[in-house]
Amino acid sequence: MVKSEIVIGCMSWGKWGKQLSTKAQIEMIQFCVKNGNTTFDHADIYGDYTTEAEFGKALLESGVSRKKIQLVSKCGIQLKDGIRNHKIKHYNYTKEYIIKSVNQSLLNLKTDYLDTFLLHRPSPLMQAEEIAEAILELKECKKIINFGVSNFTPSQIDLLADKMSVQTNQIEFSLTQNLAMNNGSLDQMLQKNIQPMCWSPLGSVFRKENQQSKRILNVLQKLKKKYLVSEDVLLLSWILKHPAKISPVIGTTNKDRILNANKALTVDLDLEDWFELLEASTGIETA
Repeated sequence: MVKSEIVIGCMSWGKWGKQLSTKAQIEMIQFCVKNGNTTFDHADIYGDYTTEAEFGKALLESGVSRKKIQLVSKCGIQLKDGIRNHKIKHYNYTKEYIIKSVNQSLLNLKTDYLDTFLLHRPSPLMQAEEIAEAILELKECKKIINFGVSNFTPSQIDLLADKMSVQTNQIEFSLTQNLAMNNGSLDQMLQKNIQPMCWSPLGSVFRKENQQSKRILNVLQKLKKKYLVSEDVLLLSWILKHPAKISPVIGTTNKDRILNANKALTVDLDLEDWFELLEASTGIETA
């Protein structure tokens, strides 16, 4: 399962973001592990299918023991590009493709196993029996330890869970995108002991200048004086307060911001402060 409570998202390390050099990636890996952020989140498509391999090269040269870290990766999304000659973006969850994708991720990441392997997004054509065959085979040969999904609804998880154990669901979740609290997703994860991870944990507070952001920032200004931490820390601590034990996936490559994010682990929001932030997000008084 996911080990570090604050997970390092690697989507922006390469071509899709900062384009970190091998040296810079080595330093980032060493820095993260030193500060307790030992779980690294990948997907085969990141950087147009290049970021995994760049990370793997850096990991190999970093001197960091594979046993000290956890690697998460995903497959399923097929990009429309010149690399794989797809004519349209689509999903592929055939047994053959899942196994092929995991083998490629292992080769890219310079490892013998993935701690957690996820299906990236649900496909209307996915067949639970075929997926289960692939996952069972991969587990039997110890190429993956844990299996999960990303962006799946409760009913889509149930479809798979009839055939295999689903141990993780990585969803979009934040103060400004909190539908998972009301659509059954987090309830199911609590009930079934499924580990939640969440992407875009800061939501749209700092990206959109709207009434919702203004209300939230007003509350954050007050609370940061009480808790002596910054606004982003409070947004993460709001997520961490949920009983489902959600692990935020942070996408920053700024070392100071990573250290700052870790401070959220030490902040336990008072009950009324948590609901005040929720009310600021919805604009509606709690019923």
